[in-house]
Amino acid sequence: MNWNDMGPGMGFGMGFGWLFGLLCLALIVLIIAALIKYLRK
Repeated sequence: MNWNDMGPGMGFGMGFGWLFGLLCLALIVLIIAALIKYLRK
């Protein structure tokens, strides 16, 4: 296995992982904001 074979697949995997991580981060922020609103009631 060399980098030439792995290149495009790795790039796609990394990009997808980064997107997924960003989505998870946004979800966590929303959950925390909802919790703060709920606790402040």
